[in-house]
Amino acid sequence: MPAPLLEVSSTPVPALSPDEHARLNHLLVQTAAANKHAFSALYDALSPTVYSVCLSVLRNHALAEEVAQDIFVEVWTSAAKFDPQRGNARSWVGRLAHGRAVDKLRSHVAAVQRDDRDARLVGGSAASLEDQALSNVEAQRLRSAIGAIGEPHATAVALTFLDGLTHAELAESTGVPLGTAKTRVRDGIKKLKAVLGKEGQ
Repeated sequence: MPAPLLEVSSTPVPALSPDEHARLNHLLVQTAAANKHAFSALYDALSPTVYSVCLSVLRNHALAEEVAQDIFVEVWTSAAKFDPQRGNARSWVGRLAHGRAVDKLRSHVAAVQRDDRDARLVGGSAASLEDQALSNVEAQRLRSAIGAIGEPHATAVALTFLDGLTHAELAESTGVPLGTAKTRVRDGIKKLKAVLGKEGQ
């Protein structure tokens, strides 16, 4: 499998000549016959189109790259379903890309919604903690208390409860796995409670 795609423009791809459509059709038919050289040439020709389609749906470079790679795995395994009498190779692969990108988007949105629910459940005590802190001390003191808990927990708590990021958004913005982001928030809340508790003594 070729290397993952990097920055590829999401602008519309140019129209192809009849000869180029015929060449791509031939490559896809040969791919169905397990011709790896044909598949490699097909990948080189259509990877910008696939990435562009995925990016237009997902609006996220990392997700678009992930789905684009999955599409070419599907192309390799499903090329026999292509009928050159009923369409051209670029349109066929493009439809695969669009369908898979839409599925990925739905899955991603569902995951974010689950994370939001988790954040509300985990953050119930944290929300009351912030309300209590804001009612008893000035906002600046709360920020100072968050700063006192140290990194990476200070950033995780500040972004989640002051800036309103979900766990998924926190993970993406800080470049860490979702589980790590959740752990940092949970541990940060414990540290923040301890700091505020000392201030109240």
